[in-house]
Amino acid sequence: MRVQILASVMNQNPEEIADRMRIDSDAVIINQCGRLGYEETEYKGHTLRFYSFPDRGVGRSRNEAILRADGDICVFSDQDIVYEDGYEEAILSEFRQNPAADMILFNVKVKEDRRTYKITERKRVHWYNCGRYGAVSFALRRDSLLASGVTFSLLFGGGARYLNGEDSLFLKEFLGKGYRVYTSPVVIGWERDDESTWFTGYDERFFHDRGVLYRYLYGRLDLLMTYRFLLAHRKKLCADAGFWQCSRWMREGIREAAGHRRRSRDSE
Repeated sequence: MRVQILASVMNQNPEEIADRMRIDSDAVIINQCGRLGYEETEYKGHTLRFYSFPDRGVGRSRNEAILRADGDICVFSDQDIVYEDGYEEAILSEFRQNPAADMILFNVKVKEDRRTYKITERKRVHWYNCGRYGAVSFALRRDSLLASGVTFSLLFGGGARYLNGEDSLFLKEFLGKGYRVYTSPVVIGWERDDESTWFTGYDERFFHDRGVLYRYLYGRLDLLMTYRFLLAHRKKLCADAGFWQCSRWMREGIREAAGHRRRSRDSE
């Protein structure tokens, strides 16, 4: 099997970003910039395919990478991720040990104030606990990915209307189609301490957009999952605005998303 990194970057050039990310496998890199272009180079004995597009949006660029992938195991990535030495063999080893897995979620280390998960054991992932994992933790069999028909939402994520959540929606849809997802405690990389393109703090927009996401993720269970989320993280997330204000912002997002669904049904 062959691992292929599918990376979404902005205004980069091939070898510089490959050096910075410490890529040591094949890669498809989608470069969001002001032009159209394609370059293919050999890098450390691997094939680096570099596509430049003027279109913006992390969901759009990840979908472009899926269309161009030809590796056996696809790993989603961003330009601020740096990979551990030997990450390709570590990923392949986990898939060899778990042939039933269509997708495996790996640890990517981040700053404590941005950490949403830490995997400590190998276990199966289900719809009700899939909302914590970022796309950079995803490694999945390309055959399963293409057969599923799942793509990334253009409504959520960097460059989209709502701040983030395209990864959670992708994972939920993939699970909903019957594919098997597992966790692995193996660390494959870490996130550089760069300025986030979407996170500006636990403010009104953060909670509002999280409410919109929860309606799309959980449907009629949105309020239950909202209070579960806020209660579990209230000391960290609600420290400034308070629990009830944060819940009001999330409920406003839920109502907005419910309006989307009603309008969509009425137009059918």
